[in-house]
Order: sequence, then C-alpha cells, then structure tokens
Amino acid sequence: MTTPETSEEILTVFRSRLRASGASAYGDVAGEMLELARSMAGFLDAKTFVADDHERVTIVRFRDRQSHNAWRDHPRHRIAQGRGITEFYSEYQLHVASITSSSAWSLEGSGEDNE
Repeated sequence: MTTPETSEEILTVFRSRLRASGASAYGDVAGEMLELARSMAGFLDAKTFVADDHERVTIVRFRDRQSHNAWRDHPRHRIAQGRGITEFYSEYQLHVASITSSSAWSLEGSGEDNE
C-alpha cells in the first residue's frame, strides 16, 4: 500500500524484544543506526525505553513522510533491519503514523517555581 506524501510530522513506534543470543551485538548496531538517523535530513528526535519485562520501545520522529521514507530505505538501515530479523529480535511490532495534532506544556517557563 502506498502512503501519500504529506507535510505532517511522522511518528514511528517500534516495540521489540531481543533474543538472548543477539543482545550483545544489538547495542553496537543500535548505536550506529541512531547516529545515522540523527545525521539524516528531517530527523527530529528518538528515545528508547526498556520495560521491566524487557520489552523495548523506541519512538522516532521525522519532520515529514519523505524524511521518514529516506530513513526507512537507507541502505545501511535496510541491512540492520535484516540483521534484526535474523539475529537480534525474538519479536517486534512497527507502527508509523502521521501526527495530525500535538500539544506540549512545561513547568519551565510557566512562571511557577520548579525546584
């Protein structure tokens, strides 16, 4: 299925669990991929969280669909994706969405004390 190009921000949520046998090599590859993603036009940010049950969740934001697709299709990223299936992950889920609405608030700058 083809997704139309839009100017909306793109959010990727990648949920995964590592195989015991792939955990050590995964860290190096994940670091390389984050460095590569940060170097790409349109990259906004990425964060990874690990739950108590060892599920990993990575959230990545790109400025637009074109930037996201360039990352998705980058040759080094494609190689890492293949290694993920053959070496690193016992399971994963990938969700990609267009952000149609967003809001934020921060105590900093709100005029309240934030000790």
